[in-house]
Amino acid sequence: MRVVLQRVKSASVTVDDQVIGKVGKGYMLLVGFTHDDSIEDIDYIARKVANARLFADENGKINLSIKQVQGAILSVSQFTLYASTKNGNRPGFGAAQKPELAKENYHYFNEKLRSYGIEVQTGQFGADMDVELVNDGPITIIYDSNQK
Repeated sequence: MRVVLQRVKSASVTVDDQVIGKVGKGYMLLVGFTHDDSIEDIDYIARKVANARLFADENGKINLSIKQVQGAILSVSQFTLYASTKNGNRPGFGAAQKPELAKENYHYFNEKLRSYGIEVQTGQFGADMDVELVNDGPITIIYDSNQK
């Protein structure tokens, strides 16, 4: 499992000219799954995201979690996080999890984040989406379940 987390001032996702998910201060997550991802991997990454201390405290030190600043998450599925660019110029996506299981895991991941008391907005799994964000910092963190 891979998650690219960006701290944002705002983010939104649009499908067919309709905004389907929108947050203010918080995180924009790009979420991808590979074949051997387990529930334990998903739980681990959700816990890391929920408890990450990426917001400034009263002294300007990056020391507060998203829950402490009452932020929200926009979670967008993105199988291209498992693209292979090793051969040729066209990426291969053989390492990406099959869509049926990836969809289940994506929904589970978002529910796990919500269980930490965080508002989670989502994109639409498998859809072509327009994603807009105002990166804050910028701060970008990559979580990979293979790097526990």
